[in-house]
Amino acid sequence: MTTFTWTIANLEYTNDADKGVVVAHYRVDGVDGEYTMGAYGTQSFTPDASAEGYVAFDSLTEATVVGWVQNALGGAEKVAEIEAAIQAKIEEQKNPTVVAGLPWAAE
Repeated sequence: MTTFTWTIANLEYTNDADKGVVVAHYRVDGVDGEYTMGAYGTQSFTPDASAEGYVAFDSLTEATVVGWVQNALGGAEKVAEIEAAIQAKIEEQKNPTVVAGLPWAAE
């Protein structure tokens, strides 16, 4: 069974008092025993410090920003698509459809 982990690699934010997040760099890693595969992406935001529910930069948590990224990507459906693509790559590692070698060479 594959375990998926979403993490934030870095944030880009405005160089002012609000420090509004404009870009989140994220990773999604899948691990199934000895098999691993990951994906990296970025998600842009338009910060609005006057918006209801705005979270100050110094109060952000990784879980909060991961939630923002997942929602901005399209929610649970898009999260499932990304994880399914990673799962497919892990399955290809487990059972490769193409292998390489020479029949006359010792393995």
